[in-house]
Amino acid sequence: MNDPATPIRRALVSVSDKSNLKQLAELLIEARVEVLSTGGTYAALRELGVEVTPVSEYTGAPEILGGRVKTLHPKIHGGILALPRPDHEEQLREHNIAPIDLVVVNLYPFREVTRRPNCSFDDAIENIDIGGPTMVRAAAKSWQRVAVVVEPGDYGMLAAALREHGFTVPESLRRALARKAFAHTAAYDAAIATYLAGVDDDGGALPAELLPAELFISAASESELRYGENPHQRARFYRTSYAEREPSGLDRAIQHQGKPLSYNNLLDADGALGLIRDLQPHGTAAVVMKHVSPCGACCVAPSSGVSLAEVFARAREADAESAFGGIVALTGEVDDEVAARLAETFLEVVIAPAYSEGARKLLRRKKKHLRLLELPDMFSGAGVTPLRLRSVAGGLLAQREDVVGVRVADGRVVTRRAPTPEELADLELAQIVGKSVRSNAIVFVRGGVTVGIGGGQTSRVEASRQAARRARELAKGSALASDAFFPFRDGVDAAAAAGVTAIVEPGGSVRDDEVIAAADEHGIAMVFTGERHFRH
Repeated sequence: MNDPATPIRRALVSVSDKSNLKQLAELLIEARVEVLSTGGTYAALRELGVEVTPVSEYTGAPEILGGRVKTLHPKIHGGILALPRPDHEEQLREHNIAPIDLVVVNLYPFREVTRRPNCSFDDAIENIDIGGPTMVRAAAKSWQRVAVVVEPGDYGMLAAALREHGFTVPESLRRALARKAFAHTAAYDAAIATYLAGVDDDGGALPAELLPAELFISAASESELRYGENPHQRARFYRTSYAEREPSGLDRAIQHQGKPLSYNNLLDADGALGLIRDLQPHGTAAVVMKHVSPCGACCVAPSSGVSLAEVFARAREADAESAFGGIVALTGEVDDEVAARLAETFLEVVIAPAYSEGARKLLRRKKKHLRLLELPDMFSGAGVTPLRLRSVAGGLLAQREDVVGVRVADGRVVTRRAPTPEELADLELAQIVGKSVRSNAIVFVRGGVTVGIGGGQTSRVEASRQAARRARELAKGSALASDAFFPFRDGVDAAAAAGVTAIVEPGGSVRDDEVIAAADEHGIAMVFTGERHFRH
């Protein structure tokens, strides 16, 4: 295939991010490229030994408006946009414009500046780059002749290609660099639009729970996955731009061992991460996730003296059969004791804020295929409710993550008997776990451990029966949470038959009186929170 190459005679370099600049400088010197530059980049290149001409000297036009206008000039953009054809070449000669063959530009650090807690609206506006994106887009549009580099990490690739091709850039590389450049400016503009959509007319931040009228999303591939939900489906994991302002996600996790994460691993790990974050403020906790639904969870008060290893063992034994091949999330460091417990069961993934060296050695020896994900700041970002997106035919659905806003202790006791303190603690755990179970969802908890979970049913009473079947004898004396109201008393009757002694649900059914009466008949304490927690 014909792949014409472009010689590099003249380069324009203007970078905010000066990392790897020495590598670029050495290449420019070696290739004997005429270099144009501006401001701080000009000074940095001079220091690195590059013979460089200031853009203002080349154009004959000074930088003006405090540096807002530097490169917006026909001698710059004409040199970039000219195509290798006779009429363009004639006009370049007529106007004394030299072709520019390489554009190395990265943009003002808008995203980095707006992430700062003390960033003002004026600071944000001044960090919107104008000349940089204009040059990048012009160079990318002219990929037939011009090479454009926007990432300092690509200097090595550029250098290798130039040396291999006699200091020319092959067409295939120019195309690839142009695609990357357009993606770069699109992501930059999306970041600006997203920031502006989140501030009011005075530049103050809008409440985080508000969803903007327009949603701008850019995403970069984190990894290609072996396949999707099934082997015949192709899949990738993308890191989204808006996630930078969210609590730490799976894109920031450090994987210590095991095969790359699969599509289903990531879905389950995300569910486990969300639930363990909900439980962490309440004590030492462990979660076992399977098929995007919890199959076991345990949470104990920090003062209980129960070790994390024992907490995990209780969560696993809540449904040991389902835990096989599950995903585990933990609130604390995996030490040798926890690692020994983890090694007893076949698991796919473990997520924790830290791992001791001994734990990693043990698991590497005994469970080399187990994926260990370390997320040191997994519990940071308190008060930030993550944004959740789902695709449907024709569009996206967006909402803030569901949070438990009404604790059981703050709910309304509607039965003659109020829950005991022990029942209240179990109801709290049941409600939190139930929020992560597919609706219709019923969760039984006894002694700080889930003993039966029923979810994904089209009938709430069937979800109650499913949870009771899983709990068996452990249902006796347990507390139950329902993610929505019981529409009929049959769900309460089924719970009572299993041995449940306390129930929390939102209330709001037209038959609430019948449901409450059923609870009173069975001596069950019942609390209404007024807050539903569907998970579809």
